Amino acid sequence: MLKLSKLLGSSLRGFSSQAGMPIAKKYFEADGTLRKKVFAPYTIFKGKAALSVEPRLPTFSKLNSGGLKVERKGVIMLTFLPAVGERKYDWEKKQMFALSATEVGTVLNLGPSDSCEFFHDPSMLQSNAGEVRKTLSVKALGDGSGYFMSLSVVNNTHKTNDRLTVPVTGAEFSVMRTAFNFALPHIMGWDQYTNLQQTNTSELPSGNVAQFAKSEWER
Repeated sequence: MLKLSKLLGSSLRGFSSQAGMPIAKKYFEADGTLRKKVFAPYTIFKGKAALSVEPRLPTFSKLNSGGLKVERKGVIMLTFLPAVGERKYDWEKKQMFALSATEVGTVLNLGPSDSCEFFHDPSMLQSNAGEVRKTLSVKALGDGSGYFMSLSVVNNTHKTNDRLTVPVTGAEFSVMRTAFNFALPHIMGWDQYTNLQQTNTSELPSGNVAQFAKSEWER
């Protein structure tokens, strides 16, 4: 179980370097791991569940030419936690959903009366497709004052069907929208692209330049 004060321990990876400061020296050790962790999720606590939102940066690999390419795309990670008491949430029963850059764009494009839905299947086009299905829905409230954000997770292997819903006010959604706008270039890796125009890539460690945190499927 997780109290509200402990929920803020979710990780937020460091963003780009300050102008003129090499990324590798500022943020990364020789093996490519981050020197410091930054804990700054945006979390919405409600009576039946909580929703924590944070960006997860992409990983980069170094090419033989000395340049970098995105190895694994970044996401905006949504973590839903069921309430188990007053201001208490169960971290062991969390459910996660990773928004891609395009899905983030869909959320950003929502109007006060709009809704959207996303479907994730980690085994799509494979023999075990459908074993786990995740559906995230964002539905506008009837009076236009906010949204219901709901995550449904069907796990046929474990015979479970979980659904967590968090009502998000207009003010809370405005914070999310602003944060998503800020984070979007970072999860695409474009912040590193622009900074590397000023950075000697030979100073960067080989292998993955950024360590990608666990995805929604790697719990």
